Amino acid sequence: MENHEHHNHDEMDHSKMDHSKMKHKKEDHSKMNHKGGDHSGHNPGHGQMGHDHHKMMIADFRKRFWVTLILTIPILIISPMIQGFIGYEFLLPGNQYILFGLSSVVYFYGGWPFITGFWSEVKKGAPGMMTLISMAITVAYVYSSATVFGLEGVDFFWELATLIAIMLVGHWIEMKSVLGASKALQLLVSMMPAEAHRVKGDTIEDIPLEDLLKDDVILVKPGEKVPADGIITEGTSYLNESMLTGESKPVKKEIDDKVIGGSVNGNGSIKVKVEHTGKDSYLNKVITMVEEAQKSKSKMQNLSDRAAKWLTYIALGIGFGTLAVWLILGFPFVYALERMVTVMIIACPHALGLAIPLVVAISTAVSAQNGLLIRNRTAFEESRKITALLFDKTGTLTKGDFGVTRVESVNQKYPPKEILRLSSALEQSSEHPIAVGIIKKVKEDEVAIPNPENFNAITGKGVEANVEGKQIKVVSPGYLRDEKIIIPEDAYSDAAETVVFVLIDGELAGYIALADEIRPESAEAIKVFKKNNIKVLMATGDNERTAKAVSDKLGLDGYYAEVLPHQKVEIVKELESKGEFVAMTGDGVNDAPALAQANVGIAVGSGTDVAAETADIILVNSNPQDIANLILFGKATYNKMIQNLVWATGYNVIAIPLAAGVLYSTGFVLGPAVGAVLMSLSTIIVAINAQLLKKKIGKK
Repeated sequence: MENHEHHNHDEMDHSKMDHSKMKHKKEDHSKMNHKGGDHSGHNPGHGQMGHDHHKMMIADFRKRFWVTLILTIPILIISPMIQGFIGYEFLLPGNQYILFGLSSVVYFYGGWPFITGFWSEVKKGAPGMMTLISMAITVAYVYSSATVFGLEGVDFFWELATLIAIMLVGHWIEMKSVLGASKALQLLVSMMPAEAHRVKGDTIEDIPLEDLLKDDVILVKPGEKVPADGIITEGTSYLNESMLTGESKPVKKEIDDKVIGGSVNGNGSIKVKVEHTGKDSYLNKVITMVEEAQKSKSKMQNLSDRAAKWLTYIALGIGFGTLAVWLILGFPFVYALERMVTVMIIACPHALGLAIPLVVAISTAVSAQNGLLIRNRTAFEESRKITALLFDKTGTLTKGDFGVTRVESVNQKYPPKEILRLSSALEQSSEHPIAVGIIKKVKEDEVAIPNPENFNAITGKGVEANVEGKQIKVVSPGYLRDEKIIIPEDAYSDAAETVVFVLIDGELAGYIALADEIRPESAEAIKVFKKNNIKVLMATGDNERTAKAVSDKLGLDGYYAEVLPHQKVEIVKELESKGEFVAMTGDGVNDAPALAQANVGIAVGSGTDVAAETADIILVNSNPQDIANLILFGKATYNKMIQNLVWATGYNVIAIPLAAGVLYSTGFVLGPAVGAVLMSLSTIIVAINAQLLKKKIGKK
C-alpha cells in the first residue's frame, strides 16, 4: 500500500498522508452516514427492517400455499375432467357451483400476491412476470366461471388451482433463496453484542450498545465480542477478526493497538477506549457498503432487466398470437385459450429476473466476509478481463515491517547515534512503516526523542523540521539527485535495503538503511496471476537496486523504480494505451489518481478506514493473495451470471413454442399445470446455481 512508501519519494509525504487520513474520516461521516443511525450509539436495526419484511413475505407465501393446496385437493377430486382422465365418477349436487366457490377462494386468496403485483407493474408502466401470471390465472378463472353460468365450454378450475399452488411454492422457494443470499449480510449485522461493560472508576456497568459514547472505556472479557472500534488501553489478547477481514489466524493485540467492533476476543481481558460507535463503526460502514453494492446495478444486471422486460412483451405477443392462430385453424375457443394460458405461464421470466440479482447479493455478502469490499459492481465483474496488475511494493508485496539494518555517518560532526536521534524527531508522529522502523530502533537503543519545530513535508520526497536549532531533513535518494547532492557509493550495500538520507543544515550527514521482508504469500499469488495470463508489474519509490531485487525474487514481469506519486497515473495510462486492461493496487489516499485512472482500482490494506473513495474494490488486508481471490471470484461470479442467463433464456426459447403447440401434429402438447411445474423448476435451478457461488471464494 503506497502510503507506506512515502520515504522513497512518494513515500516521504507525511503531511499528505496524515491530512488525507483526516479528509478520509470526514468523507466517512458524510458518505457512509446511514439513515436512521443514532449519533451516540450503534444502530442495531441496520438492514434488519428489509430482512424482517422478507421473512414476513416468506411466511405469507407459505400460508397461502398450504391453504391453496388444501383447497386444490377437493377441486381435483370433484373436477369432471380429472374424473374423466382417471376413469371414475363422483359428482355432488351442484358440483360446478362447489368447484366455482372453492376456485374463487383459491383465485382471490392464493392468487392475490400476483394480482397486486400486476397492478404495481402496470402503475410503473413496466409489465413483467406478475403481469403474465396474473393474466394467465385471470383468463382461466373468468373463462371457467363463465362456463358455470351458461357459457359453452370446459372449465379450467383444476388447472387454475394447481397453477396457483405451484406458482406459490415456486415463489416461496425462490424467496427463501434470496433470504439465504442476504444471510451473510445479516451475519455481519448480528456480529455486534447487545451490551457493553463500561468502566466507570472502580466500577463496571453493563449498558446497552446504543448508549456507548466515544472515549468511553469498556472491558472486553475473554471470549466476548468487541462492542465498538477502539484502542486498547490495558491488557493483551489474541483477537479473531476473520468475519471482518477474512484473516483466519487470531491477531495479537497489545496496548495502543486498534480493535474492530464485532471481532471476537481470545483468552485475555482487555480494556478498550472507544473511537467509533454506531454509524461511524467499521462494521456499520461495511454493512452499508455491502447494501449499497447489492442495490447498485452493473451492466450485467441492466442486461437481465432488459431481457426480462422484452421477454414479457414477447410472451404477451406470442400468447395472444397463439390464441388467434388456433382459432383461425378452426380449433375450439377453449383449446385455443388453454394454449394461450400455458404460453403465458411458461414465459414468466422468473428465472431471468432472479438470475443476476441473486448472484449479486451472494457475491457481495460473501466477499465482505472474506475481506473484499465491493463498491463498484461493474468493476468487480470486469476483474475477469484484467491483463496487467500494477502493485505498489511496500506493505503489499512486502510486509511493510521495516527494521533498521544500518545507520552510517558521512560527516564526522555527527556520529550514527546522533543522526538516528535527530531524524527520530521527524518520524515520531508518523504511522509510516519506515518511520515506525526508525522509532523502534531508537526505543531499543533507549535514545530520548527530541521535539521538532516547523514540521513540513517535501511533497513525495521526505520531511523537514527544526530540531534543537538545526534544520533536519529526512529524504529519499530522488531529493539528493534533484539537489545535485552526490549519493555516497557505499549507501546501498544490500540490494533488498531501503535507504533514507539525513541532511543537517543543508549538508548530507549520513543515511539510515532499512530492510522490508517480502511477504511469504506474494510468490504464491503471483503464480496464480501468471496462470491466469496476468502480467504482474511493480511501482515503487525505492531505488533501482531494491526494486530489481524484489522483482527478481518474485519473478515479476517488470518494475518501475523511484516513482513519484503523480507518475503512477502515467504508468497506468501507458499500460492502457498498449491495450492492457489494468488493475492498480494502492492505498486509496496517495494513489487516488492512479486508482481512478485504472480499469479496476483496488485499495489495499485500508484496515478500519473503509471509505477509499476512488477505489472500486477495497481489500481489508494488504495480502496479495486476496487480490488473486478477488480476480478468481470475479470470474466465478461472472460465469454464474452467464450460466443463469443462458439457462433462464434457453428454457423459455424451448418451452414457449412447445406451449404454443408447435408439436401438436406429433400428439405432444404441454398442459398449463406441467408448464407451471417447469417454470417453477427453472426458477429453483437458477436459485440453487447462484447459491453454489459460496463455494467459489478462495479461502472458504
